[in-house]
Amino acid sequence: MVGGSDVKLHLNVRAEPDPRFVFRFDGEPECSPQVVQVNGNVKQPVFTCKFSFRNSGERILRSRSGLSEPSTSASCFNSITADDDQQPSKERKGWSITIHDLSGSPVAAASMVTPFVPSPGSNRVSRSNPGAWLILRPGQGTWRPWGRLEAWRDGDHLGHRFDLIPDGGIDTIPLANSNISTKSGGKFSIDITTGPTPMTSPNSSFDLSSGSGSGSDLGSASGSGSWAHLLYRGFVMSSTVEGDGRCSKPEVEVGVQHVTCTEDAAAFVALAAAMDLSMDACRSFSQKLRKELRQSNLE
Repeated sequence: MVGGSDVKLHLNVRAEPDPRFVFRFDGEPECSPQVVQVNGNVKQPVFTCKFSFRNSGERILRSRSGLSEPSTSASCFNSITADDDQQPSKERKGWSITIHDLSGSPVAAASMVTPFVPSPGSNRVSRSNPGAWLILRPGQGTWRPWGRLEAWRDGDHLGHRFDLIPDGGIDTIPLANSNISTKSGGKFSIDITTGPTPMTSPNSSFDLSSGSGSGSDLGSASGSGSWAHLLYRGFVMSSTVEGDGRCSKPEVEVGVQHVTCTEDAAAFVALAAAMDLSMDACRSFSQKLRKELRQSNLE
């Protein structure tokens, strides 16, 4: 039993030095799929994933119950549709993913808090003005920010940055800063395989820039940084991201040492969903999104 929830996470013990939990979306995140845990040939349902639209990020932060709304779309199609009688929107906003355990309780969420908009004179989201998601976890009767994911289009690549938001902290802590091919896809990963031994003092500082692995270009942090390094040293997580316009069913691997409760695993699943949806959010604004991602369908 993990974190007192109905979700049970099982692990096949192997010889690898970093055993991992493996989760797989049974469909594309915008289609509100089930999420299963994979152990060899065995698949066990552990979460449900609900996609919806919201008018503001404030609403998702106010209460847990506000996230339990049903999905806006239950069907899913592999092709990207276009309506010739409508002009493409010039902003993509309000997307939200809620992760529920099997009892129906929300255990993590990803909320688009900064709209994805094209840079002036362009049809693409630029690095100077990225869109952003908050990854949220429940705590003390409300939602608490756990991390912030930014994404933008950089030529034929999807640029991204993920920062931790320490509980009660002021400065964010960078854990990933890399890019993924928009043509062939790739992996979003957090892997701090090397680095200095963190100090025990909560006010100590260290440099995350020596962290390496899986394409993460990490910056530096101080203060609460040692706390983050203690929690997130070594392989943390990775998730598959398909290229632009391809059907995507993300597979998420999470280091066992980083999962102590159901909410831990759910937060990484929500982060993977946000990363996958960012590929769509950063598509050229001259192209139509599939209907599940267009809020006009609700109006």
